Amino acid sequence: MIHEKRHILNLSGGKDSTALALHMRDKILETEYVFCDTGEELRETCEYLDQVEAFPGKKIIRLNDRAGFDHWLKVFGGYLPGPRMRWCTKMLKLKPFENYVGDDPIISYVGIRADEDRVGHISTKKNIETVSPFKDDEIDYDGVMKILQDSGIGLPPYMKWGRTHSGKKEAIKNLLKYWLVWMKRKNESQACVLWQL
Repeated sequence: MIHEKRHILNLSGGKDSTALALHMRDKILETEYVFCDTGEELRETCEYLDQVEAFPGKKIIRLNDRAGFDHWLKVFGGYLPGPRMRWCTKMLKLKPFENYVGDDPIISYVGIRADEDRVGHISTKKNIETVSPFKDDEIDYDGVMKILQDSGIGLPPYMKWGRTHSGKKEAIKNLLKYWLVWMKRKNESQACVLWQL
């Protein structure tokens, strides 16, 4: 049985993937919009996605890993995810996405800009073809900002705090202040020893 290719755009709640959804909304009408929720997303990110959902006029499908962040934190020995240990991305974002896709042939649209020197995640699954429309259409940072301004959706609210990415509460570049807030919110009773570099 031959399956027609599905078109899927994975939203992160960030400026680039949001601008990509707006850029692509009239180009491929059958696009599916998905968001992989770790269960530890900023409330503001989820609220922003609710606003974004109105623009393509399609429901954003929320995916998640049933085990959750705390489970994987224990599995990885309490090590927080970071640039060298990306278990959060792998277990809470990529795996749920690949499970959702299954074996159907798909085109996965990613919001990597023309001015970025990276390719992002390329799936090892042969049925997933990754495409970067911003690179193909030569849209850079300024182009993304223009798309967001022209649409009226604006920037994600966390950018007002000086943040540049929509990452999870617990994995914001492992900055100490965010880790302490997360520990407090989780009502951890363990004492923390903080080392100064």
